[in-house]
Amino acid sequence: MTRPISRTAAGAGALLAAGVLTLTACGGSGFEEPAQGDPTTSALTSSDDALSVLIGSSGDAETDAVTEAVAAWSADSGVEAEVQVASDLPQQLSQGFAAGSPPDLFYLAPETIAGYAENGSLQPYGDLLANKDDFYPSLVENFTVDDTFYCAPKDFSTLALVINTQLWADAGLTDADIPTTWDELAAVAEQLTTDDQVGLSFGAEYQRVGTFMAQAGGGLVVDGEPVADSAGSVEGLDYVKSHLEDGTFAYAADLGAGWGGEALGKGLAAMVIEGNWVTGALTNDFPDIEYQVAELPAGPAGQGTLQFTNCWGMAADSPNQEAALSLVEHLTSTEQQLAFSEAFGPMPSIDSAAADWSAANPDLTAFLDGAAYAQFPPNWAGATDVITDLNAQLESLESGDPQTILETAQSNLEAIAE
Repeated sequence: MTRPISRTAAGAGALLAAGVLTLTACGGSGFEEPAQGDPTTSALTSSDDALSVLIGSSGDAETDAVTEAVAAWSADSGVEAEVQVASDLPQQLSQGFAAGSPPDLFYLAPETIAGYAENGSLQPYGDLLANKDDFYPSLVENFTVDDTFYCAPKDFSTLALVINTQLWADAGLTDADIPTTWDELAAVAEQLTTDDQVGLSFGAEYQRVGTFMAQAGGGLVVDGEPVADSAGSVEGLDYVKSHLEDGTFAYAADLGAGWGGEALGKGLAAMVIEGNWVTGALTNDFPDIEYQVAELPAGPAGQGTLQFTNCWGMAADSPNQEAALSLVEHLTSTEQQLAFSEAFGPMPSIDSAAADWSAANPDLTAFLDGAAYAQFPPNWAGATDVITDLNAQLESLESGDPQTILETAQSNLEAIAE
């Protein structure tokens, strides 16, 4: 399911272990080449055809919000449009392309875009958007392949430090103790660790642990080059390993929780590294938990976090691309993105909505602030397999060797690099 990462809901831990990557199964295989010419030079098609919109929804709130927004555009434009909620988005997209009848618009993850672009299934329309310059540059980069901006980022999420304020106060900590460095994080994690709870918890996956790699100056891909085995990446994993060993950090699964939000909600961890989707999960599943959100502490190389996003993919075979472009501009407008945020939680992908979003969500601005320094998983074809293998090795980081783990990831990245 292409649930945008900025969602609450059950399975959020699995979502980031695999969820933001799930669309990759469709990319680069299983569909026929589109009949039309080079989509980078062909003009948008125009017809009276109705539009089909395929989404992977996190729940009724998202489904209703998108359906209402599309219906409003349809009533205004006079173009019929129907929203369909996929039960298995990767499979349904693949089947649609293979049959020559893909949806006109659909949720698309960054890891999938290279495969779709390579076989010509996508219409690159990014440079035609009237609001092109309003999107955050890092989000545009997520959906750029071979210098071509393919599709509009529909929203995004980042990771931050989420703190159980009752456990924080019980440990004698105040706002002045909110950590801003690795040393401070280690100190408060130790103070918060008891027989009943760990100081800090997160998922056993690059999509959480990668924040420490970024904070040390590493990552997976930086400026288009694989850097998985760089000194900064190794330092980041060394730091995590040391605190897994001393028991002040713990993977959520090792605490008996499915993901960080559950670990926080059940009082198994005093702090977790999670995205803004955690707010809805805590409200719905653990309404008695009081929490606050802070930016992740800076590492030796400065601040670092990860961001996750999806875009509105457009089929190269869509007979009514001009109308599809108009619909995307409506769905990514300032007013509509703020409405989506209120309805089901994502952060707007455009700068013009930032002030209003921050005013409406003053306690969550740490998530939006992270956009200025966030890294994102590589959008190369084959990157999903690399991250899946890395995640399998990260599960045993406490007993493993960070250098060896990252050398394997580096080799795998180099094998798929252009």
